[in-house]
Amino acid sequence: MTVQVEERPGRTRERDGDRAQYGVCAFLALTGVLVFADALRTTHVTSSNDPVGPRPVPMLLGAALLVVAVVYAVDVARGGRGEPESGEDVDLSGRADRRTVLLLIGAFAGNAVLIEPLGWVISGTLLFWGSAFALGNRHHVRGLLVAVALSLITFYTFAVGLGVNLPAGVLQGIL
Repeated sequence: MTVQVEERPGRTRERDGDRAQYGVCAFLALTGVLVFADALRTTHVTSSNDPVGPRPVPMLLGAALLVVAVVYAVDVARGGRGEPESGEDVDLSGRADRRTVLLLIGAFAGNAVLIEPLGWVISGTLLFWGSAFALGNRHHVRGLLVAVALSLITFYTFAVGLGVNLPAGVLQGIL
């Protein structure tokens, strides 16, 4: 049972707060402690290329998680509550569009199966085109041209920019 307390004219808050929010605070604090403890176990190695070493960033993140947990707990104790999800143009009472979800699953599964034998450019083209089709694109030729362009751009970005060779498949020697 919660008791409504008049905080300001026209505004009320619950005296006990929302107990589930304290669970979120505890999770944040535990995560912060674990990240901080793991950072302390990291050996402090520096070099001329990295004079700071690997410790400071996880230590800062762990400390930030602890600070957020404390600030959030204080807010919950004072009666703060998150705003309920409102969604802009989303009908929350509506059903999921199973056809779209199944088409997207098919596009991703097809990519996973075909990437080795056909190569990234062909399987990526099918992935991008299939995803666009599932999400409502009905300009098939334009969608296919954009999908080919995206596949080639990602293929060469990975190969040249990152040094990661994606499978070329049947186009080995052409690309």
